[in-house]
Amino acid sequence: MITKIRLSNKGSYKSLATLETDKKLNLIYGLNGTGKSILSKFLYDRKDKNYKDYIDCSVEGINENHKVHVYNQDFIRDNFYELQSLKGIFTLSEDNKNAQIKIFEAEQKKEKLKSEKTTIDEDIKTESTSINKKLKTAQNSLWKVKSEYSGGDRALDFCLEGCKKSKEKLFEYISKLERPTNKPSKNINELINQAESIMGENAKKYPLVPELAFPSSSIETENIFKREIVGSENSSLSGLIKQLGNSDWVKSGLNYLPEESLEENKHCPFCQERTVTKEFLNNVNQYFASSYESDIESLNTYRNNYLESIDEIQDNKTDIENNPIFESIAKLKELKKDFKNRFNEFDRLINSNNKRIHEKITTPSKTQKLVTSTKSLEEINKVIRKINESISTHNDDIEQKTSIKKSIKDSFWQIMRWEHNQTIESYRSDKKVSDDRLVSLKSSINKCETNISKHESIISDQRKQTKNIEEAVENINSRLIEMGITDFNIEKDTGNKYKIVRGENNENEEVFRSLSDGEKMIISFLYFLEKCRGYQEDIESDKKKIIVIDDPISSLSHNFVFIIGSLIKNEIFDELLKTKSKNQTPKSLNTRYEQVFVLTHSLYFFYEITRISNERLKKNQKLFRLIKNKEGSCFQNMESGEIQNDYQAYWSIIKDKNQHPCLIANCMRNVIEHFFSFVKNEDLNTLFDTEELKAPKFHAFKRYINRESHSTGDNIYDYKDIDYVYLKERLKELFDLTGYKEHYNKMIKDY
Repeated sequence: MITKIRLSNKGSYKSLATLETDKKLNLIYGLNGTGKSILSKFLYDRKDKNYKDYIDCSVEGINENHKVHVYNQDFIRDNFYELQSLKGIFTLSEDNKNAQIKIFEAEQKKEKLKSEKTTIDEDIKTESTSINKKLKTAQNSLWKVKSEYSGGDRALDFCLEGCKKSKEKLFEYISKLERPTNKPSKNINELINQAESIMGENAKKYPLVPELAFPSSSIETENIFKREIVGSENSSLSGLIKQLGNSDWVKSGLNYLPEESLEENKHCPFCQERTVTKEFLNNVNQYFASSYESDIESLNTYRNNYLESIDEIQDNKTDIENNPIFESIAKLKELKKDFKNRFNEFDRLINSNNKRIHEKITTPSKTQKLVTSTKSLEEINKVIRKINESISTHNDDIEQKTSIKKSIKDSFWQIMRWEHNQTIESYRSDKKVSDDRLVSLKSSINKCETNISKHESIISDQRKQTKNIEEAVENINSRLIEMGITDFNIEKDTGNKYKIVRGENNENEEVFRSLSDGEKMIISFLYFLEKCRGYQEDIESDKKKIIVIDDPISSLSHNFVFIIGSLIKNEIFDELLKTKSKNQTPKSLNTRYEQVFVLTHSLYFFYEITRISNERLKKNQKLFRLIKNKEGSCFQNMESGEIQNDYQAYWSIIKDKNQHPCLIANCMRNVIEHFFSFVKNEDLNTLFDTEELKAPKFHAFKRYINRESHSTGDNIYDYKDIDYVYLKERLKELFDLTGYKEHYNKMIKDY
């Protein structure tokens, strides 16, 4: 049963219009132009390529087990205007009662099997939905791999080539990998560093870093620093200087004595008395003889050499620190820190030695112990050798870039497989349980389908025996006579086609085209009823029928309108509430309908078909009003008490300024024609010929309602943006001037 119809972006359905129903009988009233034809066209053939622009239209509540029979202009065209003969009609025959009973029994068994199949299908759907949800969860979890390692300038982006566009593909790829037996030895950071070192600007070879040398390290072991450097023992002052232990002090004082020979005593630089004699000065100089000066000179030489070595190694250290290799190979950054730390230790050591050398020169008599720098320098060179190992590895990688990238990629996926193993194994376990259950359910489905096919074969075989074309023809011809139409009838043509004949000897006459529109409407509707009662094809024998009737009373006289209304209620409405029972004849069963929709523009016909005496059917009836305004067409629920006559409906549209301009103009014209033809027996043109309505302000009003309601084929679309207030004022003034002000006020207020 149809529960919801959605129409949008087609014709008058500018925005989404929704019809929702839970009733078997649905009656829809709408004036011409509100969208009834679009609705019936859509239901007539929802898959027809001619209606492919129905991209925003849909129907809910029906499936392949339903057959929608639609009576509209498309039905008439397809069955009459083009073929000029009726298509085959399959009906049930009383003479084939036994065959029908077998069909009835097979249908009951088939329905039971289909019910079982539906239940199993739902179980399969539920199970499939559940495992698909778990799959999506697992895929989303592994998609983090792509988000974290792919895109931009990420070093490992190349590892995900072929897996970056699809969560499904990425999950499938990782799942198919063998889980490593042991945790991978490398980590992601190591892979990133290795990848960065062989790609981009860094993809070049680098020279090895030379080890550091300190040539003056031998000075640190010289004995001169361990002994006291004092003056000569031959000087008469040596005993005193040695006793006082102040040779360094005396040596410093010599700098303040004159170098030339003394003619007189000089001031002592220490006591400031004139105690320095020529003899004293000779004894002091004799004390600091040539050996002493030689030792001091050696110390100064050692110090100069040591300082040169310090400067040289400092320069070499700076060159190493500025080497671009540390920026190119990320893992060398830690070694660079280690290098700095080792060198700082070495630097402190040699600077300490340098200070002690200086002190030895300053106070030669004091012994100094220098610390050897060899071991500290070796620690630095050990770090340099590690740096060179990384450089060599890097250079080798550059030589074998392709194989290294493959190695990185293999290691990357091993890490990913290891890290996401729990997600993969959890899904695999769930998938196995689900697959086992689905296999069991699908096996049950296959059994049901096999048995359904078996019963369908029974139904099809028996159906072939129930085809009775002549019965349908006789039924239509009998109904024509009952309706008082005796000047033509339907006869079989060839095969399952028919033709309409009028009198005798008219085989070459196109009789159908000579029928009036009303006669064609009667024939087409009677044929539609016969088609609904029978089967068009064997494969539709078990389909649930939904009947849609679009304005079946167009061009019919009042009497025929009543007859058509009675046919619809007796032939279709009364079948809605019939249920299957063992006492039903197969014929009753086959004409049962599940749901009916009737659309009409006539309030009289709408009122006629809503008059239903069956209380049970009344409860299964729903009424709709289809209206159109500037926003487009839409459906409104309505109660039976809301049904108005045509004249009242026209006023309700005039009152609504949101209605389409053409519709407002049409309704204004109809109101004027209906009212004044009744009270004054005047038509529209005669009315506007009166003196009070000849004013220029009524010319545009008359022209607009004439053009928009009775187009001459060249409607001027610029006129669509009308001044609603202006038109309404002219209509009010028209009733005022003609003496019917009170009628206007009542109608505009009530409706």
